Amino acid sequence: MKLLTIIMIVVCLVALACIIIAVKAYKEAKRTMQGLEEMLELVIKDEFNESSFDESRQSALEAKLAKFLTSSQLAQQNIKVQHRHIKSLISDISHQTKTPIANLLLYSELLKEKELPEEVSELVTQISFQSEKLDFLIRSLVKLSRLENGIITVTPTTNNLVPLINKALEEAKAKLEEKKLRLQWELSEGRYIARFDGKWTQEVFANLLDNAIKYTAEEGSITIKISEYEMFCRVDFIDTGIGITEEELALIFKRFYRSPRVAKKEGVGIGLYLAREIVVAESGYIKVTSEVGKGSCFSVFLPRSR
Repeated sequence: MKLLTIIMIVVCLVALACIIIAVKAYKEAKRTMQGLEEMLELVIKDEFNESSFDESRQSALEAKLAKFLTSSQLAQQNIKVQHRHIKSLISDISHQTKTPIANLLLYSELLKEKELPEEVSELVTQISFQSEKLDFLIRSLVKLSRLENGIITVTPTTNNLVPLINKALEEAKAKLEEKKLRLQWELSEGRYIARFDGKWTQEVFANLLDNAIKYTAEEGSITIKISEYEMFCRVDFIDTGIGITEEELALIFKRFYRSPRVAKKEGVGIGLYLAREIVVAESGYIKVTSEVGKGSCFSVFLPRSR
C-alpha cells in the first residue's frame, strides 16, 4: 500500500509538472503571437519602427521578424526614393528636349520656304523628317516610362466605344485621304459599353489605326468592326496591307521591335508595345491575325460593363 501511494504521488506530481509546463508554453506562445500580430499591424499602418521594440523581451522569432520587417521597410523606402528620381528624370527629359526639337522643326520649315539648291533642300527635308521622328520617339518614351513606373495610372470607367473610335478617325482623316484609302464601319447590334480609360484607349486606337494606314498601299481599304460578347467588347482594325509573317507575330509586341521589311517606313517600334500594356492594364487583351500580302486584323478586347 505504501508503494502504491508513493507511485500515485509521483504520477500526480509529474502530471502537475506537465500541466504547469503546458500552461507556461501556451502563455509564451500566446505572448509571441500577440507580439507578431502587433508588429504586422504596425507594418500595415506603415508605422513599424524596430527601435520601439525591446529586443531583450523578444523571443528569437520576434527578433528575426523585427529585423526582416525593418529590412523590408528600408527596401520600400529605397524604392520610393528611386521612383521619385525616375519621375523627376522623366519630367526633365520631357522639358529639356521639347524646346530644342521645336526649334529644329521651326527652322527647317522656315528653310523650306527659301529658294535653296536641290542638294541643300534635300538635307533640310531630312533634318525636318529626323526631327519629327526624334520628337515622336521622345514623346512615346515619356508616355511609356510614365505608364511603366506608375506615374500615370490607367483608370477604367464605364464608357461608350463609338465616340472614341470616331475621334481616332477624325484625327487620322488627313492621312486616310492622302492615301485614298476606303474606310468601312461595321457595327453589330449592341450598346458598345465597356470599361476603359478614355485617354489611354484613345492612344491604343490611334496607334492601331496609324499602323493600318502606314502599311496599306494607296487605294486600299481599312475596316473597323465592333462586336459584343458575353464578357468583352471587341474592336477590330482590319487592313489590306502588307501583312505580317507567322514568325513575326510573336515579336511585334516587343518593345522597339521593327520588321526588316518595313525598315524604310517611319516608326520606332513602341506603338504596339504601348498599346498592349495599356489594354492589359484595363483587364483586356489584344489579338492579331495576318496573312502576308493580304492584310492584318488587330482585335482589341475590353471588358464589358453590365
